[in-house]
Amino acid sequence: MKKILFFSLLFCIHFSYAQQKLKDADKLFHGMCYLEAAKAYEEYLEKEPNPSIQTLMNVGDTYYYLNDMRKALTWYKKLYTVQGQNLNDIYMLRYTQALRGVRDYEDANKTTKDYLKGKGNQEMIASFNAQQKYNDSLAQKPSLYKIVPLEINTSYSDFGSTFYGNQLVYSSSKKGGKLIKRLYSWNEQPFLSFYVADRNASTGALFNEKPFYEEINSNYHDATLTFSPDLKTIYFTTNATKKNKNKLKIDKEGVNNFQIFRGTIENGKVINIEKMFFNSYEYSVGHPSLSPDGKWLFFVSDMPGGYGETDIYVAEVFADGSINTPQNLGPKINTIGREMFPYYNNGILYFSSDGHYGFGGLDVYESKHSGKLNFDEPKNLGEPINSNKDDFSYIIDPETKYGYFSSNRDGGKGDDDIYFFTKSKAECNQFVSGTVVSAKTKLPIAGAAIKVYDSFGDLKSETTTGEDGKYQITIPCSATYKFDASKEGFANQNKPVVANSKNEAKLSVDFELAKLEDFTVKDGKNEKIDVNPIYFDYNKWDITPQAVTELDRVVYVMRTFPKVKIKIESHTDSRGSDSYNLKLSDNRAKATQRYIIESGIEPERVLSAIGYGETQPKNKCRNGVKCTEVEYAVNRRSDFIIVEK
Repeated sequence: MKKILFFSLLFCIHFSYAQQKLKDADKLFHGMCYLEAAKAYEEYLEKEPNPSIQTLMNVGDTYYYLNDMRKALTWYKKLYTVQGQNLNDIYMLRYTQALRGVRDYEDANKTTKDYLKGKGNQEMIASFNAQQKYNDSLAQKPSLYKIVPLEINTSYSDFGSTFYGNQLVYSSSKKGGKLIKRLYSWNEQPFLSFYVADRNASTGALFNEKPFYEEINSNYHDATLTFSPDLKTIYFTTNATKKNKNKLKIDKEGVNNFQIFRGTIENGKVINIEKMFFNSYEYSVGHPSLSPDGKWLFFVSDMPGGYGETDIYVAEVFADGSINTPQNLGPKINTIGREMFPYYNNGILYFSSDGHYGFGGLDVYESKHSGKLNFDEPKNLGEPINSNKDDFSYIIDPETKYGYFSSNRDGGKGDDDIYFFTKSKAECNQFVSGTVVSAKTKLPIAGAAIKVYDSFGDLKSETTTGEDGKYQITIPCSATYKFDASKEGFANQNKPVVANSKNEAKLSVDFELAKLEDFTVKDGKNEKIDVNPIYFDYNKWDITPQAVTELDRVVYVMRTFPKVKIKIESHTDSRGSDSYNLKLSDNRAKATQRYIIESGIEPERVLSAIGYGETQPKNKCRNGVKCTEVEYAVNRRSDFIIVEK
């Protein structure tokens, strides 16, 4: 039923069977009497095995407009067999939509790819690939949506819901409006009228249903409406009529189109009803939808100059109620097909389209507003919002927790049904990647373990590096973690990581793992921490700035390798008395020990700190032996000997 809003409105003229059957069928088709046209075409085709290309198009369209995709596919497939890649854009779209309508996605995708290759349009190919990749990814994730059909639905068409304070307004053909006995020729259902109902906030159920403002319920179709933030101004769609409102106004082709009207709600009535200046008898406008602040009016039209069958437009609404010239949202949103039912909320435009690559029929998409009239590439909302049939008229509350949409999917009560949905908060994950290398060689370390701990110290995730030393791991957003990298033979390294609140944002955390051997030297049977000579001022044992640099290296090694225990040995050269040198070296050893402990190293890890004076020279420079300054310097040393590791 939603297709009526952008196809012409005519009433059937019944032709005598004396006329030629194909001519009768074509007239019924052009008069939009699709149920009767289908019967007439069937009678004609029983005796005509080779229909013309135009007849194949008409028969396929007849069932397409009746939402009978299986029968539509039969005739579109014959049309494709005849014309192949020469099939025009619209019929190629309808053919692939019919394939999706019967869930033959493999053939639909193959046909679309062949068509796009033939067109040679790399931008369209890239867009198709991106949308298909995204749609495939939806199946890998749990849906955020839970849907429930409303009990208020009928065997007729119920759709197009709109929030109205704590109530919901929607359209239905169940009572036929004011012309109850008159049926719409398209599908022989009564005309649409507006209804309002109270809404159960927890279950979404509707109750206390009643007609909505008699002033805007006409003799024909009334559907899709929107309200200003203060609920005092209303925009709605209806058939274009003459001044007396009982007769339709048609264009030069004999077609009746749709228009948007605006009115003021005052004292329980709609007054000052006026046409929008962009209305025309030559094309349709409809599906009005105001932004939450009331400053932008989105709507749909098949006016000349668009990109497809119907496009989405937007016009600025000023404080005095005047409206700027509408602007087309452009080819990122609009396609050669139908874009319909816009709804703007929290910087996101929701709309339905059969021109983007989806699950079949109209699918609901979302596109983030990125400034002025710019919107990001539309993304399909996936199942269960979308199906292989028409899914449309999506609305969602300001906090994006619940809403309504309409669909003619299998399993409903009638033509179109209204569904209530709840939407859970999307799981926010952050990807962290990095590389683990050797601190000394900078070469990658394969097989290093990466473990992630939360603020309570609980292990949340783990992985290992590949041959290239790289890893990737996923963590929940908005939390602080400790990343620990380890490999046998290397010291562990850990780093704090703060995951931000942006879903799927990427962080890079690299590690350099060190071996103890990278910081030690062999001295006979001893293994010592490798440091440069530590110098003290003459006759003093205070730690100098130069000494701090080397002692900090000792502290770093002991922090990095927490199992290491050392003993400190300080030595002097042979100049001066033996007793003086012994005392001086011991004081320096003790000062060195104090610095290391005060730097945070546990006292029990420094087993001893002893000065040996000149008793253990490294060369010939003993008492009475004259040596060079360089030779004396060899004996002025402090050794940090590793006892345990």
